[in-house]
Amino acid sequence: MKVMKWSAIALAVTAASTQLVFAAPFVSDQATAKGFIEDSTATVLLRSIYWNQDNKGYHNRDNKDWTTAALGNFSSGYTTGTIGVGFDAFAYGAYAINSKGGGTGNISADADGDHDTGGKAGGAVKFRISKTELKIGDMSPSTSPVFAVGGSRIMPQTASGVSLQSSELKGLDVELGHYTSSTSSASTNRDGGLYATYAGVQTDAVNFGGGRYAVNDQLTVGAYMSQFHDIWNQYYGNVNYVLPITGDQSMTFDFNYYNTQDSGQAKAGDINNNTFSLAAAYSFLTAHTVTLGFQKVNGSTPFDYIGVGDNKGGGGGDSIFLANSIQVSDFNSPGERSFKLQYDLAMATYGVPGLSFMARYVYGDNIHAATLGSVYNSDGTSGFNSSGATHNETNVEAKYVVQEGPAKNLSFRTRLAWHNASGGQVDGDGNNFRLIVDYPITIL
Repeated sequence: MKVMKWSAIALAVTAASTQLVFAAPFVSDQATAKGFIEDSTATVLLRSIYWNQDNKGYHNRDNKDWTTAALGNFSSGYTTGTIGVGFDAFAYGAYAINSKGGGTGNISADADGDHDTGGKAGGAVKFRISKTELKIGDMSPSTSPVFAVGGSRIMPQTASGVSLQSSELKGLDVELGHYTSSTSSASTNRDGGLYATYAGVQTDAVNFGGGRYAVNDQLTVGAYMSQFHDIWNQYYGNVNYVLPITGDQSMTFDFNYYNTQDSGQAKAGDINNNTFSLAAAYSFLTAHTVTLGFQKVNGSTPFDYIGVGDNKGGGGGDSIFLANSIQVSDFNSPGERSFKLQYDLAMATYGVPGLSFMARYVYGDNIHAATLGSVYNSDGTSGFNSSGATHNETNVEAKYVVQEGPAKNLSFRTRLAWHNASGGQVDGDGNNFRLIVDYPITIL
């Protein structure tokens, strides 16, 4: 059986631990444009990551690396007039200070397998009329639950294509996209593929569309659809409701649903998958949040989502907006059900602004083998052949953000994970430790 997700898939997901609702992009009004230069912004993020993956004896190889990077981003303003024109660009460079055991997928490897340096650059031209924006080029789409690239590695993933976003109606944010290639965090070429991550099957194009509507201050709903050409059509729905209780107490309920059906040439085989999650978060005394989550995969294949680049180290994207997709495991095996308990603590209430903690535990069972003959079974592609297996994962995080002074916004984040499996569960046993240091610098 092939253990794969430690290095490539679930590790990509880094949504904020307490955020229970996705945010569709908001487009500001062209009438407010001040000019190409006047509204321009330029930033550099200095990032360093120490990553230690203990594979608990799997192939007797652990994975460790310490990488550092400078991530530059430029976003111009729009020219004035009815139709505004602008340009966005990025330039990323990374260096492996130390890399052992084949690295962790944080940086590309050369022909000899050495992990040393990497970099990539790109840009997109943009047009805006009223509150509608069109972009063409290289981007990092992250808001769509059916097509989102990841940013947890040393360099963000990117994708090339066309994006249309609109906020013409109050409370309604809509986005459409057509993408044909991508670049993972561990590759520098701009023409990497777009994949079904677990199937390992490439598509030549992805189309998607959808949006989010704020019914009122408490209730939001969302709906999206994506087409991975000749692989699947995927449909998504979300309902998020915030129930105020008192001034410092509230309940947040979040429901996510995915329906995935094979389409066209069905290169990933027969797929009829329904996956949902429900989370309830109770916030009290300003500082504390307790979250309960339940997730269920229905179907004879795992819940699958986008992979980018070469679909190897660092190739899993972020379009899995489910409650129990966490640091190591997605808890997305065929038939799997999983339960989560999570606690978040913000220390600002106790006199330490910028310091926060999180701890969570997820348990999964009821796993069924993938359909015989499917690309998802034991042919070496994904190894979802573990009926009756169970697994659990514990995560602990601590983060501190400097609040003032010359190092303002410098952040330190530690992430620890312990994953234990029985019965040949695909993720296997292992421990993961990360230390992430980010220092954002505003140039313009």
